[in-house]
Amino acid sequence: MSSINLKRLSEELGLSISSVSKALRDSYEISAETKKRVMEMAEKLNYQPNPFASSLRRKKSLTVAVVIPEIANNYFVLAINGIQTVAQQKGYHVLTYLTHENAKDQESTIKHLQGGRVDGVLISLCSDTSTGEQLSELQNAGFPVVFFDRVPDAPGCPTVTTDDFDGGFKATEQLITSGCKKIAYLRVSGYLSTTVNRMNGYLAALQKYGIPQDPKMIVECSNDDDANQELIKKILKMRGRPDGILSSVEKLAVSMYYACTEINLKIPKDLKVISFSCLRTASLLSPSLSTITPPAFEIGKEAASLLFRMIEKKVYGNRVDKIVLNSSLIQRNSSR
Repeated sequence: MSSINLKRLSEELGLSISSVSKALRDSYEISAETKKRVMEMAEKLNYQPNPFASSLRRKKSLTVAVVIPEIANNYFVLAINGIQTVAQQKGYHVLTYLTHENAKDQESTIKHLQGGRVDGVLISLCSDTSTGEQLSELQNAGFPVVFFDRVPDAPGCPTVTTDDFDGGFKATEQLITSGCKKIAYLRVSGYLSTTVNRMNGYLAALQKYGIPQDPKMIVECSNDDDANQELIKKILKMRGRPDGILSSVEKLAVSMYYACTEINLKIPKDLKVISFSCLRTASLLSPSLSTITPPAFEIGKEAASLLFRMIEKKVYGNRVDKIVLNSSLIQRNSSR
């Protein structure tokens, strides 16, 4: 049986499509008797309204976009779940776009979204983002945009983040109080505020405890897992190697575990480790991985809630929200 649309319903009733549509929307322009006829026929034919067509009439797509750099990172899985929870309550669909940690893919996605396919955008930047120009273009096009987790270091952007400085400080302090004297920091792109704030927390903890900053202990990594593993092995083999490592992202911690296995370094006996991570299997690694764990699900919910306030015009004027949540230090065997 073919689906029943407004045209078929109007033919059965002998009414115009416009009159049927108004009756279904309980318009004052339609008499009570006609409304009753329309509703009875709609129920008889099992008519289901088309939400997409309705949204077009309202000039809304009832869809929001989520732009993320990767899906393998469990953080983004949890964040999307939080976003989806809010979107469903609002009757919206969620389209997810992956940039694969590539600035060109990110730029292409942003240009695609400027075509008006969505009502708003939630975005977490890829690690090699080097400029905020393309992001400004999206905002200037009139789109509600909220940045979460990996955000640009710019004053005019609504953001939902964690206190990355505090996380970097607490993780480094934990390594110091566990006996570490030479602590390396594994970092990625320097443009993102996430990376900068985590490293600044690391440096502040070193300063507090009187440990000299050593440029060789700040290790610039890339998106190439094999290259990162080789780089980490080189650092761990050098004279005066680190006895502790803070990883700014979980994939670098995984590369470090592989590197330690290859060169026969024992964690935590020879090297203590903490990583920023939402890795579900952190407690199952050998040894279990100590983590700074951000509240990814709550960040997704907060980011989506802020976006819908903007879509519904409940955020006014030049107000720019900067929402900051706290992460948790979970100590496991890798830093004991």
